Order: sequence, then structure tokens, then C-alpha cells
Amino acid sequence: MRARDGQQELNRINKLIYRRQALMHRTDPKMCGSMSLNRVPHLWRACRGGPILKWMSKRTAIPEGIEALVLDLDGVVTDTARLHTSAWQRMFDDFLAARAARAESSGNAGHSGEDLRPFDPDVDYPEHLDGLPRYDGVANFLRARGIELERGTPDDSPERETVCGLGNRKNAIYRGLLRQEGAEPFPGTVRLLRHARERGLRTAVYSSSRNCRRVLAAAGVSELFDAVISGRDADEMGLEGKPAPDTLLEAVRRLEVPPSRAAVLEDAAAGVEAARRGHFGFVVGIDRAGVAQELRDAGADLVVGDPGELDAGLTGAAEEDS
Repeated sequence: MRARDGQQELNRINKLIYRRQALMHRTDPKMCGSMSLNRVPHLWRACRGGPILKWMSKRTAIPEGIEALVLDLDGVVTDTARLHTSAWQRMFDDFLAARAARAESSGNAGHSGEDLRPFDPDVDYPEHLDGLPRYDGVANFLRARGIELERGTPDDSPERETVCGLGNRKNAIYRGLLRQEGAEPFPGTVRLLRHARERGLRTAVYSSSRNCRRVLAAAGVSELFDAVISGRDADEMGLEGKPAPDTLLEAVRRLEVPPSRAAVLEDAAAGVEAARRGHFGFVVGIDRAGVAQELRDAGADLVVGDPGELDAGLTGAAEEDS
């Protein structure tokens, strides 16, 4: 798109800018002059009676100097977040109902201080579970509900009412759903990855799930990544889960790319915070669940609805149409 003279064209461009989700927190015209092109790569400045912003392309270009893309698995690469949510809901609903029944039979219903309401996928998953290693997610949810259980060990059977036992119960349900329904990659993400690799960018995927490689194989996208960091890898290496940056830093270490030259794509606020703490060069929030503001507050440089809105042609390579 080429900027044309005239107030009408300028107004049209500004309307497009203000509508973009990624710029909802930067709509004050007074801020335009101080915007960093490294942080807002799809905009360009021109002086014509003041700063004027215009689109360099229909899609948002990844900043120049970025050599690698590091992507979260669930919700960014594959549509498996819904399977995780369903598995969590089934496991916790059964656990909470059984606990409530025991409390009622013993005459302690309503007196234990425990919140035994059914699992709310719209609230409980994003607030207490999303992006956390499985056992940490269980502990986090139970703490929020005022329920105390022993930690147990990863070898606990799914029947045991320990933190690890409940985590293993959820994993058994999740694997069953994965076998039944499979894993589907997001088409926009696949397009971005292929374009990025054609341009010579390295790619990595990470997940707190120990099923990461199983999911990639089921979705048919294993070959799109140079490095994979799974929950199993994190456990074996003693890496902390998000919002600690450990798994993201291990990903770029395997890619042999410094964090400052890597872009992270995340759909969870904890993951965005991890990328910020790891000093990554560009952080993109993927908003598929109406959490754009949370992603911005966590430190995302840009928020888009789908990775397909990104262009692996680096800033400066997205030339104007002739």
C-alpha cells in the first residue's frame, strides 16, 4: 500500500491502524512519534505535518534481525488446548463431586472451607492451569479452591487422590481424547512456519506437556521444527515451568540463536511473561480466547488472532507495491 496525499487517505490509514488489535493500547496520536519500529514492525514513519503511520503490507512483518521462531504448542501450533480443557474438566468434576458427596455423607458439607463447585473451563483453565506443568497446574487449582492434598510422586496411580495422582488421571483422559479426536494444526501457523523456514529462519516448539512429540506426530507437523522441548525434557533437565523462561531459553540454545534474535509466539500470559523475562527480541501474543489485554499486560509487543496474520518476510523486506 502506498501513502497518498490528502487528508482522506490519511484518515483511512489511521482508522485501519486503530482497528488493529495489536495497537489498541497505542491509539493516542501523541504517542506515534515515539513508537519503536523494532517493536511495531509493520508501521513506518513519514513527516508530513507530523508523524504519519502507514501499512507496509496486509500482514505484520516480523522484525528485521530475527533469526528464529519459538512457538508454544497448545493453542498456537495445534488445536489441542480444547482437549486439555476437556480433560481437566472431566477429571476435576469427578474429583470435586466425589469429595462433595463424602463431605455431605459425613455431615461436613459447607463447613470445610473447600470450594467444591464444578470446574469452570472459561475461568479455571486460563487462570489456574494454562501454560503450567501438569502437577503444578493441579496444585494451583486446588490451592485456589482451598483443598489440601499430599503432593505424592509422579509414579502415583490415577486412582490416588494426590496432586500427582490427579495429574496422572487427567493425562490418561487427555490421551484417550487425543486417540479419539486426533490433533489438528492451525492452518495459519503452518503457513507461517513454512514461509519462515523458506526464508532461512530456525523454528522450535515447546510445551509443558509430556505428550508434546506425540501431539506433533498426530498433527503431522513434526518436520516443521528444528528443536522440540517437551514437559519430559523439562523434568529431566530440571527446568522450571512458565513464567520462568527456562524452557524458552533451552529452545534457543538448541537452535544456537541468542534470545535477542528470536521471536516467541504464545497464547498464555504466563508464557508471554516468560519470554519477557528471557529477554527475547520480539514477543507475539496469540489471542484465540479473548485475552488480548492480559497478553499485552504481560508484555506482548504485538497481539494477533492467529499466527497467519504474521509475515515471515522481515521488516524492510516487505516492500511497497510499485
